[in-house]
Formats: sequence, structure tokens, C-alpha cells
Amino acid sequence: MKAMTRKSALAAAALMLAATGLSACSGSNGNNDGNGNAASPSAGTSPSASASASSSPASAYKDKYDPPVTISTVWGVDPALKFKNGESIENNVATKWALDTLGIKIESLWSVTDSNNAFVTKMRLAMSSSQKLPDVVTIGTGGDYDQLAQDLIDTGKFREVGTLFDQYANDKWKAAMELDPNVWNPYIRDGKKMGIPVLDYAYNHDYLLWIRQDWLDKLGLQAPKTLDDLEKVMDAFKNKNPDGLKPDKVIPLSIGFKTTMNTWMGDPSWVFGAYGTIPDQWNVAADGSLEWGSINPASKQALQKLKEWRDKGYIPTEAALWDENKTSEPAIAGTAGIIPGPYWMSGWPLQDTAKNVPGAVWKPYAIPTGPDGKAGRHGTNFTSGVTLINKDMEHPEALFTYQNYLFDNLADPQPGSQWDIGVFKGYDYDLDASGNPLYLDKIPGGEVNINRYWLVKDGARIPDAQMKALQKLASGAEPTTRLEKEVKNNYGAETPAAAQVLLSQPDISFKDMYTGPATPTMTSKQDYLRKIELQTFNEIIYGKKDISAFDKFVSDWKSAGGDKMTQEVNEWYKSMK
Repeated sequence: MKAMTRKSALAAAALMLAATGLSACSGSNGNNDGNGNAASPSAGTSPSASASASSSPASAYKDKYDPPVTISTVWGVDPALKFKNGESIENNVATKWALDTLGIKIESLWSVTDSNNAFVTKMRLAMSSSQKLPDVVTIGTGGDYDQLAQDLIDTGKFREVGTLFDQYANDKWKAAMELDPNVWNPYIRDGKKMGIPVLDYAYNHDYLLWIRQDWLDKLGLQAPKTLDDLEKVMDAFKNKNPDGLKPDKVIPLSIGFKTTMNTWMGDPSWVFGAYGTIPDQWNVAADGSLEWGSINPASKQALQKLKEWRDKGYIPTEAALWDENKTSEPAIAGTAGIIPGPYWMSGWPLQDTAKNVPGAVWKPYAIPTGPDGKAGRHGTNFTSGVTLINKDMEHPEALFTYQNYLFDNLADPQPGSQWDIGVFKGYDYDLDASGNPLYLDKIPGGEVNINRYWLVKDGARIPDAQMKALQKLASGAEPTTRLEKEVKNNYGAETPAAAQVLLSQPDISFKDMYTGPATPTMTSKQDYLRKIELQTFNEIIYGKKDISAFDKFVSDWKSAGGDKMTQEVNEWYKSMK
């Protein structure tokens, strides 16, 4: 399919930036006076903010507010988040820092442990019962979170943010956002930017194959470069297992597709990519329009191949019931030989395999090609959420005081800077008697994930910063910046090499090309369309229906709303060009 041989210019540019290590921070102005205090906007934030500050002595923007100003918010608390010293999400070292350093008081309207969609439920209750909505709220991405963000915008309670961003965001934040301007698309209404995208690291959920190198070595096999090679490796892992496991105890390829064929670990979407499509997302078709990847004829070939693999016992018998975390279990137990997943998996969860099977070694390898030399994997968007600002917020510029400080000091702290070795002593680092930094379980009372304490999720991230750090380590250089040290110490020994493998295939990464709000047909029909898709795909893989069932599925999908949804998607796509 030609769709998989085309790349958007934007995706290419973003990939090139990470692959070549170009700076994302040109024009960075280091807004710090040397004493840990943010500098005045006129001393080097964004040009527009500087102009505003110099032309208007009464500019609302302040480095530190005196008297303090209040930003109200709500919290969905990560169930795994730990607190210490009697603190809570409402009152902790980060809220104290904001008040002491910036004169910003973080007021919590409510918080909820975010399990089983509790945050979405609580937020919807607040909307339906006309409760007070926060000044600032950050919503994650995926599933119900995406729809919640759109519904909050639809309430009319949150303001346009593009003008605020242009006026108050500093150069470093703007440069990070410019790595992929498409990140704004889901939150644009009638040409207005209604939410500030929360940036995440590039390639975070792009994947490659992790393979048991010790098994390959014992069997005298080379890593697979094609699907045919892969089948030979899987057969040897199963029927000639070097650890002496019986065939019925081995899972050569650990994948699962309980809810989707396209997710962040242990999924088979790259098998579809070998034939020319990525399922469960919108791809660029041969004619330049967007198409739903699952209905492309290439999906039929991929399903036939997955059926063959299941019949031969190469994939889990219960793959249709396995989610991402379940696919990692046999890998950790030492009974799986291959698992697809992100470049950071050697740090988690694969480092635990050696605890169960001494001598087990995982190595990263490129995605294999199909019969026509094609390869494809889902690409990672540069965002992990969106921040909305209430139209009645008294001091909206205060959010930029907060975030500008974090982009200057937290996003990629340099050697000798105030947060070089850590942010909050006793939380994310400590010092021994000689003044040397301590991390993780060496911190008295244990480490706290302070990135969950910030007003905006993860604080501040520059999309290509982490990949640049990994490239430097892969070249053999010693880590010097805090980010370089973090990826070396926390991400697993194979992570730099995995990053190199990932970047060796930049042309096979395909992002979901529809990033707009839910269309009318998506709202009314998409749940049903996804249901019949997954059901049909599972029935084909498990042999309950002949491969011809794919053709009927495509026909049913189109007539049940798919054609209308495709029309709506392409109307949006044309409007964004």
C-alpha cells in the first residue's frame, strides 16, 4: 500500500530533529538570575512577552507575586504515588515551593485517586452539577480522557489560550512546542487554540523487538530481519528451546490484543506494518486522503499471518485476553523469547528476567520487514495531555510564570545549575555525609516521584531532549547533564543501544494522522465500529471465521458509519493544511 511509503513533511522534520541531534532550544534565554529566581520577562523570555513588559509598566506578568496569587486546580492522583512527611497532593514540597519561590498558592478544589476512571467520573460530576470548575486543569490522553478534554472545552467555561501562550511563554517552551506544531490540533476550535498541549518525550511509545540474545547465541541464530527469518527463530525457540523448556511452556512471541491491535507494548500492529498499514489509527492513503488503517487490504494479509502463528503456537493461546502488562509476564518469567515494546524496556520490566533466569539477556532489534520489504510501527505523538485555563481565572498569566520557570530549570538542567543533581532534597535526591548525591532507595525514607506533584503533568519536557541524551551515551560519552545521568541510571543498560536501533528506522514510524476532536459520527458510532472490528479480527485469528470475513467486516464498517466518519475526518484534514 502506498500509504505506508508516504510521510508527512512534519513527521519527517520531527524525526530528523531527533535523529540528527539538532537543538530544540535555540534562543533559550536561561531565565534565571543566578540565585534560583526567575528573571524578568524583559530580560529574555519570549519577544512578545518582553515587548509587553517594556511597553506596559503595569504588565500582569510577574516573576514572583507579592501579595501571592491563587491558582485553583483538581487532581487525579496516581495510585502508585507515594507521599512522605505527612504530605498530600494538596500540601507538599512542590506546593510550598510554588508559594515561596513564585508567590503562587496552589488551591485544590478536590482530589481523587485515579483508578478505574475515577478522575473522569469526578470531573463529569462536577460539570453536570454546576460545581465550581478549577482555574487550571490538566487532562491526560487516551480513551475517556481525550473525550473529557473535548467536553470541557465544549462547556464554554475555558478560554482561548493561544494569545496567552504567544504573549507569556518563554523561548525555551516555544521552541519545544515548535518541534511539532500539530500538537495543537486536537484543541483548535474555529481557528482558536483552546488548550495548551502537555509535551512528552519523542518516541516514548514507538517500539522495536526485544529478543532473548542468550537463546539466539545458544542456538547459533542471527536476529531476524524479515518475517520469514522471524518465523525460523520462533520455531527454534519453541521446539529446540536452549533452556530445555517443553514446547507447550514456551511463548516465542509474547503479544496480546485484548482491546486493540495498536498499543504501547506487546501488540501486533508492526505485523500489519510489514504488509503496508497500521491498524486502529488514521493513515495517509495512496491518494493523499486519510483512511482507517484497519480496513486497508493489507490488514487481511496480516490477519492471515497472525492466524498461522497462532496455529503453530508462536503467540499466546489467550492473546485475545491479554493486555499490555500481561504480555510482559512470560518475558519476565523467562518463558518468552520475543516481545515488542519501547526502547526503555530494558529498565522496566525486562531487567527482572535475570532475577528469575540467571544469564537471561535481552537485546533490542529492528522491526522486521514483510514480503515486499515494507515495515511499519505506530508513531508516538509528542504529547501526554492538555492544560485548560478557566475563562474566569483572575491571573491566567501566573500559569506561565510557573511553567516558564520549569522549562528553564527542570526540563533539561545543565551541569552546575540549581536543579542539576535534583529538585527537592529528601524527595528525588539526598546527600551523603560527603555531599555526594543519593538516589532511589538510597534516599532516607525512599524516593518520591515529584513529577506527579507539579501543577502540569510531569512538569516540563522537551520532546527531543531524552533522545539526544541517549544518543550521546550510545556514542560512548560519559553523562554530564542531569537528564543524561537519569537515563543511564534508571532506564536500563541497553536503553542507549535501543535508542540507536529505533533511530535506524526513522522512516517506518507512522503517527495517527487524525488529531482533531471527536467528529459527530465518532461520538455516536465509533464504539460500535471498534467492537465489530476487534471481534472480527479475533474470530479470524482464532479460526472461528474464514479470512473472507474481513471483506464483510469492511463492508459492514463502511455502511455502519465508517464512510461518514471518514468523510468528517478528511474535512478536518483538509482544513488543517
